[in-house]
Amino acid sequence: MTTVAKEKETDFETQHHDSIGLRIQHILHGNPVLGPLAVLIVAIIAFSLVNSRFFSAPNLSLVLGQVTVIAVLALGQTLIILTAGIDLAAGAIAVFSAILTAVFATRAGLPGLLALLVGLICGTLMGALNGFLVTRIKLPPFIVTLGTLTIFFSLNAVVSRSETIRGSEMPGLMTWTGTAIPIGGFRLTYGSIIMLVLFAFFFYALGRTSWGKHVYATGDDIEAARLAGIRTNRVLFSVYTVAGLLYAVGGWILIGRLASASPNVGTEYNLDSITAVVLGGTSLFGGRGGVIGTLIGALIVGVFRNGLQLAGVEVVWQGFAIGLLVLVAVSLDQWIRKVKA
Repeated sequence: MTTVAKEKETDFETQHHDSIGLRIQHILHGNPVLGPLAVLIVAIIAFSLVNSRFFSAPNLSLVLGQVTVIAVLALGQTLIILTAGIDLAAGAIAVFSAILTAVFATRAGLPGLLALLVGLICGTLMGALNGFLVTRIKLPPFIVTLGTLTIFFSLNAVVSRSETIRGSEMPGLMTWTGTAIPIGGFRLTYGSIIMLVLFAFFFYALGRTSWGKHVYATGDDIEAARLAGIRTNRVLFSVYTVAGLLYAVGGWILIGRLASASPNVGTEYNLDSITAVVLGGTSLFGGRGGVIGTLIGALIVGVFRNGLQLAGVEVVWQGFAIGLLVLVAVSLDQWIRKVKA
């Protein structure tokens, strides 16, 4: 074979590989949920082969229960990241809301329903504070939520007196979210049902309402959205406020899961919620992604942690694996964003 013929064959193979890569790039750009879904399926199959207990009904119930709180927090985080923001105070708001709800129901003596409503309102106001600082004071979301993270965790310790409030001291409504419905060997909690309902609602809201379209437009190009007549500050404020409400709901579910309100939990929830969003294919640069991907991302985190634990992997290496997944997901997002129409 002549040198010219070899060069032509090499060029053909290079173009062939490039065309396959471009095709995959376009597919993932149009369907960002496919990548995370493939990772979840492969992980489930792999861990099922490593340990037969992984796919048992009791263990899957455990995974879903562990994922539920993180998934609800990640839902609120998704709304903010879609606008090219970030919320480092998600876990702090959830835990502080849970403590406030428990305090209102015990020390303040409020009826269960009223205590819950006041707790949810408090969480919503915390989110609104973040939104106000971002939209009115024009502070960067990272700085705002880093500051309120410290503030809310400090107030959490003050209000709770650094003491755990037991579920037996609270009205039954406070711990109701931890009640399980047996389905064969599988146990589905009311908290998980609430989580799934919330994801269904926001799947519709983001995809079928003008508010959802404005959220995507603001995250994709805030200046272009403003010139198009979208009141971007109002959109951003609404996103942070709604996220605060979702975090408060997550705090209620957390009370049910732990059968208590503890001020000593949630330090890892902030990063876990961001991890779930990133693994789910939502771009940190805003404007691309969705809640279904976030749910899959939360499941990936839960499946990996549970599967690695069953495989006997040390905790430090479990964190290493999750961190590596995040780096791969962000690198993939960067590659997908380079796609040309």
